[in-house]
Amino acid sequence: MASRLRLGVNIDHVATVRNARGGALPDPVRAAHLAVAAGADGITAHLREDRRHIRDADMERLAAELTRPLNFEMAATDEMIALAERLKPHAACLVPEKREERTTEGGLDVVGQEAALAPAIARLRAAGCRVSLFIEADAAPIQMAAKLRAPVVELHTGSWCEAVAAGERDRADSEFHRLAEGAALASSLGLEVHAGHGLDYDTARRLAAVPGFVEFNIGHFLIGEAIFIGLEAAIGRMRQAMDEGRAAK
Repeated sequence: MASRLRLGVNIDHVATVRNARGGALPDPVRAAHLAVAAGADGITAHLREDRRHIRDADMERLAAELTRPLNFEMAATDEMIALAERLKPHAACLVPEKREERTTEGGLDVVGQEAALAPAIARLRAAGCRVSLFIEADAAPIQMAAKLRAPVVELHTGSWCEAVAAGERDRADSEFHRLAEGAALASSLGLEVHAGHGLDYDTARRLAAVPGFVEFNIGHFLIGEAIFIGLEAAIGRMRQAMDEGRAAK
């Protein structure tokens, strides 16, 4: 089994609460610092085209202030690539983005968008960013990620988490096996494998037992838990769940 799993904490939804009323509070950058103090290995923030949560000023401050790696989630647009070239975050995770979606609905179509993604990835790599592609756990996108020379893939766990939450055992089992097989294939191709979307204590613990995963990126659940038990306690419980899963046979 691989070494300790890294935990990236996504702070987008602290900004969602702030923007619901306007003003400066709650401050997502303060949440990032608290997450780091609580044991987060990195911070993730998604700057969307419509700025529905994270804003440009947030990204500026995160890039300037963080003492742990910043993972800049972004669409592969000229605007976002130019911003990443200037801010030089540790990592740039390319994700699909539709203005009408409530949250990211699935993996990036790397096969259909190969021609557009290749120069975007080259620009980000030249800027010193570690490029990650948020994709489905299927052979075709994983193989394309390797072809595009993206060193990291983040496998979309949303479908599995939704099936678990709905009590759909057969679909949950199928999706879990798809994630496990995808992680194995990606690892065999020399890719670093991350996972994210919809993970909670239980699903993170279960997925942590799968060989190949190196990092989980979790946001919405942790920010929701923080309302009730505080951010430090929520991150501590998530860290414990991941460690328990990783230690399992």
